Amino acid sequence: MSRAEAVEHGDATGMDATGGDAAGRDVIEGGRRPSPLWTFGLFRSELLTTFRRWRTLALLAVLAAVPILVGIAVKIETGDGSSASGAGPEHGGGPAFISQVTNNGLFLVFTALAATLPFFLPMAIGVIAGDAIAGEANAGTLRYLLVAPAGRTRLLLTKYATTMTFCLVATLVVAVSALTVGALLFPLGELTTISGTRISFGEGLARALLIALVVAASLIGVAALGLFVSTLTNSGIAAMATTVGLLITVQILDQIPQLHALQPYFFSHYWLSFADLMREPVYWDDLVRNLGLQSLYAAVFGSAAWARFTAKDITA
Repeated sequence: MSRAEAVEHGDATGMDATGGDAAGRDVIEGGRRPSPLWTFGLFRSELLTTFRRWRTLALLAVLAAVPILVGIAVKIETGDGSSASGAGPEHGGGPAFISQVTNNGLFLVFTALAATLPFFLPMAIGVIAGDAIAGEANAGTLRYLLVAPAGRTRLLLTKYATTMTFCLVATLVVAVSALTVGALLFPLGELTTISGTRISFGEGLARALLIALVVAASLIGVAALGLFVSTLTNSGIAAMATTVGLLITVQILDQIPQLHALQPYFFSHYWLSFADLMREPVYWDDLVRNLGLQSLYAAVFGSAAWARFTAKDITA
């Protein structure tokens, strides 16, 4: 369902966007609720609107370009037969995958995800999430979206689901781009895990997919944070800038040794724990902590976004 169709449908029901659903109830005139098909139509419309924007396409293009640049840089550096330099910290730090890219192109997937997760991926998510509500308000379309029989709660959940879909798509774009470049520039075959054991290429490919899913799940807290910020202002640019600024600030604080007692509670602290999926056996402790922490952030800021949005006076 397009935005124009939603407005037309809403006008036919006589729904008041500014006050009729201020309590966040998904009701329309006569006590009827929107059908599941209508909800799917709203979600599809949001997806199409999001992924048709030039800003979204530009973000995905930048994410796809990172593995290409990393692959070319490694290829040039190792053109004389030497190995790529660089080693990551011990358990809990950044993975030392880049040194193994020349031996197996599949490691470029892990390297690219490690390179984009600290900044590029969360920045892209912050832009999409920050613009979700504030961008509609700034464009003057939020009030008309609420005229449709969605209700504020349903609309907010649709916006969050759209942002989470972008999280998954953005992560897969990085992974697929890295896999393609790795296959073109480097050999493929059996992999050596961080623990030193050998696994087949098929198992390595399965772990690469699992790592991509974990990376996408690692961003659900950022998505909820951005959505909450988006409900606080009617300026899409302000919401995006604030969300990205918070991301940068938290990651800076996560590097200050004096704050070690607080750092395990920062949403970015366990992001690189996906490297533990390349161990044999897999270390699950930090992975579980990461997913639990992201769920907590999603619950807290998702609830805050709902509380703010359902009580917000929509004037645009």
